[in-house]
Amino acid sequence: MLVGCGPSIAAMPVLAAVNVEVAYGEDVILDGVSLTIEAGERIGIVGRNGEGKSTLVKAMAGVLPCDKGRIERSKTTRIGYLAQNPDLDPTETVRGSAEAAFGELHEVQRRLEGVFEKMGDAEGAALETLMAQQERLEKQVEALGGYAVGHKIDATLHGLGFVDAQFGLKVGVLSGGQRARLGLARLLLERPDVLLMDEPTNHLDIDGRRWLETFLRDEYQGAVVLISHDRYLLDAVVNRIVEVEYGGLIDYPGNYAAFRELRAERRLAQHRAWEKQQTAFKREEAFIRKYKAGQRAKQAQGRLSRLERAKSVGLDRPMEFASLRLSLPKAERTGDVVASVRGVSKAYTNESGGTKTLFDGLDLVIGKGERWGIVGPNGAGKSTLVACMLGDLQADAGSVRLGTNLRIGHFKQEEAPADPEMVTYRYVQKLIKDETDGAVVLSEQEARNLAGAFLFSGDDQEKEIGVLSGGERARCRLAGLIGSGKNVLVLDEPTNHLDIPSAERLESALSHEGGFDGVLILISHDRAMLDACCDSLIVLDGTGGAEVFHGGYSEWRAREDARVAEAPTATQTRAKKTSHTGGTPVPPKAAQKAAQKADAKSKFSWMSVERLEERIAQIEARLGEIDVALDDPDVWTDYERANALTEERDGLKAELDGVEAEWVRKA
Repeated sequence: MLVGCGPSIAAMPVLAAVNVEVAYGEDVILDGVSLTIEAGERIGIVGRNGEGKSTLVKAMAGVLPCDKGRIERSKTTRIGYLAQNPDLDPTETVRGSAEAAFGELHEVQRRLEGVFEKMGDAEGAALETLMAQQERLEKQVEALGGYAVGHKIDATLHGLGFVDAQFGLKVGVLSGGQRARLGLARLLLERPDVLLMDEPTNHLDIDGRRWLETFLRDEYQGAVVLISHDRYLLDAVVNRIVEVEYGGLIDYPGNYAAFRELRAERRLAQHRAWEKQQTAFKREEAFIRKYKAGQRAKQAQGRLSRLERAKSVGLDRPMEFASLRLSLPKAERTGDVVASVRGVSKAYTNESGGTKTLFDGLDLVIGKGERWGIVGPNGAGKSTLVACMLGDLQADAGSVRLGTNLRIGHFKQEEAPADPEMVTYRYVQKLIKDETDGAVVLSEQEARNLAGAFLFSGDDQEKEIGVLSGGERARCRLAGLIGSGKNVLVLDEPTNHLDIPSAERLESALSHEGGFDGVLILISHDRAMLDACCDSLIVLDGTGGAEVFHGGYSEWRAREDARVAEAPTATQTRAKKTSHTGGTPVPPKAAQKAAQKADAKSKFSWMSVERLEERIAQIEARLGEIDVALDDPDVWTDYERANALTEERDGLKAELDGVEAEWVRKA
């Protein structure tokens, strides 16, 4: 959506909010805030949900009136605003809707064609006038994108997840997520001077997020004001962070990582000042109590009046998300093998009558305490895979064997209905009771403590479920799962509606330091959360392929980027051999870290590349045999044999890391 121009301002920023106030009834959202945006500047807007981020951007876009203050822009500034529900013609095709971004270009081209027609019969001064018009219009055409707009349209649609077969679809048949992506594509193609974007990654998978990141960083030349919960996007794109808090704005230089450090320093200074103030208050209160009835009563009364005035204008206690600590119930231990997936396949018949294969012949073993992420494009089958693993959906082929003594908590994208009048902390109580079949009943204080650990404080704990936002309800459900003593947590897109502080709180709760030592299976497009929580990945490619990768998201991405950048080499040949459905991929986490040290020596350094590959194949084969044996329930009746197999498996995995690290270094 493009917003028209207003009056220019002397300081010449392209856009500015000046003393803006916006209130809903008596609730003041923005309290006299000011913000200026210079040409080409990249600003990230962060803050808790409900603090006023979207209100600020809507006001600057001109789609929300200000109660006080004003929005100013330079005379020639074109502002593009990404609405959550873009206004698109349902009868237009996907490609036609995207091409509408070049409406002004097409109009100039039509005028230029008219000039060419007139030039055929013109002579003398008339011809010179037409030639001047031709030159001016050709410059306009060039400024508006030139004649090669077809490639830009296709590249943008592809980058945001559309395939050629969808270009001819009518907009009216698209899902809400597809319409949102099409609206984003159209806005980016318009190339306004200022992009105001509110959560542009909401419906983007990881590839779409990376494409948008690259576009904003490397191609788009205008100013960007970006609200996003994607920390990696903020780190890559913005050079200034504006935090919305308590109705005001706090400015920080740098990207999100720099903001976290500076904000922590600021909070520490605030806390020290608050503690110093409290110490002074207590000293005054002690004096007043001691002398309020004696000879110095008049002096005490005077100091009481001064103390009350000081308290009325004193510092508020700073919000301290990092100080919250979560005490989780101890979960029962699982067996060594939590899930064994053998040859699992799943496909379905699509709308055109063809077969869409999600995954085929997947082999996977999940061990005690492991942290797994499942990644892939939208529609690749991530949730379907989890459903097959948990027995909620029958696979087309293969088998899944779950281990013993499992207490599984499953966070699904769809919500179960809840009593809209139940208050937050009681809802958390109910969730814990339901998840434990009545075995655990929290006291009111325990439920309040748990809600507080998930960032419900003060009056928030008394809110009724019916008035909570999607993100607040998600936090309640996550609190119920994590606080109910599960030893296996399956989380399907848990951060979809969470703000950044809530996502970071969840990461902390899921960490070993946070108290959770069970198995985690995480479906997510949140790259920061994948890196923080997962040590291994299941990667679905959207065309039926699946890869098991022992390492974090950034390690996997670095390997994939290196594959694209390099010509075919022995390393790629080896990777292709092992990056199939199932098997042990190369290099795993330990191997990558070891291989980064170019001068590293190991006990395998004497081995040739061929000998290393032979040993890797031997170890993988033996690991497969052991995993098959451990799937046999009879093995676990023989304690000594089960222990011996488990110890052998651990030893082989450690050897495999070393052998593969040496192979990567040499290859």
